[in-house]
Amino acid sequence: MTQDPIEYTSTDITGVEHIRPLWEMLNFHHHARARAFRNVYSSWTFDDRKDYFLHLAAAGPFRIDLASDPATGRYVGYCVSSISPEGAGEIESVFVIPAFRSLGTGTVLMENALAWLSAQNPVRIRVSVADGNEEVFLFYEKFGFFPRMTVLEQKRE
Repeated sequence: MTQDPIEYTSTDITGVEHIRPLWEMLNFHHHARARAFRNVYSSWTFDDRKDYFLHLAAAGPFRIDLASDPATGRYVGYCVSSISPEGAGEIESVFVIPAFRSLGTGTVLMENALAWLSAQNPVRIRVSVADGNEEVFLFYEKFGFFPRMTVLEQKRE
């Protein structure tokens, strides 16, 4: 039995609720891997992140790329991207559920997001990687992203 192909769509901020369960899995993933800032992920909620996305969408171009499994109708991955008022592109958040990794799902999401970002003619495009999640560096290198600097933040409790 072959798996149905993944379906890809995009939306604006009005579709942000589609990513709630996926973002919650991503937050759990970051919490499990965090070294110094685990408390950030244990207290962070999707509503907090949604507020941030609403702020970004009000400030400039904003897009959510979605991947869904046609067999179940369930979303299996997403990529959120934005352009700041200064013209900087950002891959804000990317997640694919484990069962759909290594099938090219994340690659298509990134390619779609990067094509959209490039069409906005940004001054640069960045992606931030959470501490403890450095394993994704190889994935991002496929798209031309490399570590440029490391930002250290003082831990406050």
